[in-house]
Amino acid sequence: MKKDVLNATLLWIVLSILGWILVLNWNIFPPALAREARIVDDAFNLLTVLAVPVFTFVVAILIYAAFRFRSPGGVEDGPPIQDTGRILTAWLVVTIALAGGILINPGFVGMSEVRGEGGADVVIGVTGQRWSWTISYPNGVDVTSYTGELVLPVDQRIQFDITSLDPDVIHSFWIPAFRIKKDAVPGRITQMFITPTETGTFADDPNVRVQCAELCGQGHAQMSMKVRVVEQAEFDAYLDEILAEGG
Repeated sequence: MKKDVLNATLLWIVLSILGWILVLNWNIFPPALAREARIVDDAFNLLTVLAVPVFTFVVAILIYAAFRFRSPGGVEDGPPIQDTGRILTAWLVVTIALAGGILINPGFVGMSEVRGEGGADVVIGVTGQRWSWTISYPNGVDVTSYTGELVLPVDQRIQFDITSLDPDVIHSFWIPAFRIKKDAVPGRITQMFITPTETGTFADDPNVRVQCAELCGQGHAQMSMKVRVVEQAEFDAYLDEILAEGG
């Protein structure tokens, strides 16, 4: 029995090392164009690293048991295994410690980092309706997803005041390149803060777009809007341009 435990443990360690090498060297994320996106990606990476030994533990036991204890022929019950409970106790303690650690970081810590400090450099209104978005810029001009795009200044903290027409249904404001999203609820205003850190356009990366992330009806998949992150001077020029055009 001790030999089996040792062999299974060695297999577990080997699989865990291979899993960590894969996780730490394989970037599965699209480009992150915002401070909040990097925080989310770091949290996901941390959770994946912590999940590797849990996953490989189960896999190691299954693989070892399949080869070591397989029946030479026929099907019958194996001999009973007497357990003192030490393994179960250790497993319970480890899983509670992992759950508690994750609750703290990236749980409370990550949420605090994503929320950031109060205040914003730019406040932009967002209204969802079946099946389009309307963007309200600081100069009082509205732009819809049918006629324009969402243009944002880089390195500026942006506050999105998000709502949905009343009556309508719940939508969800999501820019994949920024990772986080927020529901657009009829009759209510929800807020989301984003700080773009790199310029980019939908033409360069299809993740630089607004996409409804809440199933809202027949036109849900088409409820999107191109996004362009630009330097402050270009953003100011864009505001002047749409103001001159009357939106």
